[in-house]
Amino acid sequence: MRLFALTAALLIMGLGGCSADTPEAAPPSASPQAEPAADARDALAGLAALGQDLKYAALYTLDVGDGAPRNVIATVAKDGSWRVDIPNGALGGTTGVSVVRNANGVYQCTLSTPTNPVASVCVRVADKGERVPRKYDPKVQRLFRQWLSVFTDRQAALAVSAVQPLPGAQGSCYAVDSVSASLDAPVDVGIYCYSPEGLLTAARVEFGVLKLVNQVDGPDTVPLPGPEVAGQPMGMNSPPPVVPPSLAPPA
Repeated sequence: MRLFALTAALLIMGLGGCSADTPEAAPPSASPQAEPAADARDALAGLAALGQDLKYAALYTLDVGDGAPRNVIATVAKDGSWRVDIPNGALGGTTGVSVVRNANGVYQCTLSTPTNPVASVCVRVADKGERVPRKYDPKVQRLFRQWLSVFTDRQAALAVSAVQPLPGAQGSCYAVDSVSASLDAPVDVGIYCYSPEGLLTAARVEFGVLKLVNQVDGPDTVPLPGPEVAGQPMGMNSPPPVVPPSLAPPA
């Protein structure tokens, strides 16, 4: 835990030397560049393959369109474990959440924030290799790991085109759309930007705009931020209002 806290501190310290201006969230669209679709698909697959091997801790800003961009930290360790911290990512934006994957599976953990200092506990929500159930899924973590395997799969029902970089983005950007007749798209449709090394530097999807701020080397492993407990994971919807006992209807 101490090592992870140090990594997070190094990322936050780098925030002062980087621009935190985040483009306003908007529908994922951009003008295509003059690059054949097949070449764009191959280029994105190559960058995603590089990204699967990267070990890093990176600080991002996430703008969901509410006028209050938040800091997101994504960490991929050398042993393959990973963690994404998402402030205001659960219970209708009222509490922070971490999504962590290790050799035992995928966990949802409460995340302590300055506005909501809580003790972190973790609940396993999926076995290794499985996806987080939709009702417990904050979505943001999918941009860092889950979609890389889809981008490298040449059989995935995707349409890919090169586009002009998003404002402030580094590297190359690609518009990704679904050509599947299914109601569930194979990825979050939007624009994805990657550095030449395969690091996600920006993304614009339905739920917001993500932009890289700072990056350091990844740790050896990512521990759970708190003990594993049995219980119900946090949902994404706002919790029901608390009714004072004096106003509660009679039993």
